[in-house]
Amino acid sequence: MDIQTATGAAGDPSAGGRVARFAQLVEIETQRSHDLPQPVADMIWSRRLLPVITRDDDAPSPFGTVAPIRGAGDMSMTYAACPPGTGPSLHTHRRTFETFTVLSGRFEFTLGDNGESAVTLDPFDVLSVPPGIARAFRNVSEKEGLLQVVITGGQHDVNDIFFPARTAEEIAGHGAQYLAYFQSKGLSFDI
Repeated sequence: MDIQTATGAAGDPSAGGRVARFAQLVEIETQRSHDLPQPVADMIWSRRLLPVITRDDDAPSPFGTVAPIRGAGDMSMTYAACPPGTGPSLHTHRRTFETFTVLSGRFEFTLGDNGESAVTLDPFDVLSVPPGIARAFRNVSEKEGLLQVVITGGQHDVNDIFFPARTAEEIAGHGAQYLAYFQSKGLSFDI
């Protein structure tokens, strides 16, 4: 298959759905259609998740179905935009690698079951987290930061993301309906 005959769900038609234009990327569906308080949403997601590439199968992607490119081997890629001081809480992907490249800003990554290790990355630094290692990240710069997030290996769908019990408790502290909302979207909490 060449670039002219490749097919995709969306994207630049001159390249058969194989080009993603940053200015045309759309946030994941759940970020466009929720009634969550922003502090609750920030515990789970980067402020804006912009899917670029998703798998070309029926797995329930954590990034939805709005990526302009579908199917690029066994990987997905999204951009994660975070205002200063924000980023998702500690979570684990049990079957997949998650590789981060800082495109702008500075990000502190905490790793380990309780976030006991930390590393700060500058633009174009890369961190690859293997399956089973808990990770969280937070933009520590004074401007919006942007990460490229690539997920590879295993089955990368919503069933591979687990949050610790303390995140469930913190969300429920804002209202039990918010925890129920995330659970209805397929996220798992070690309760």
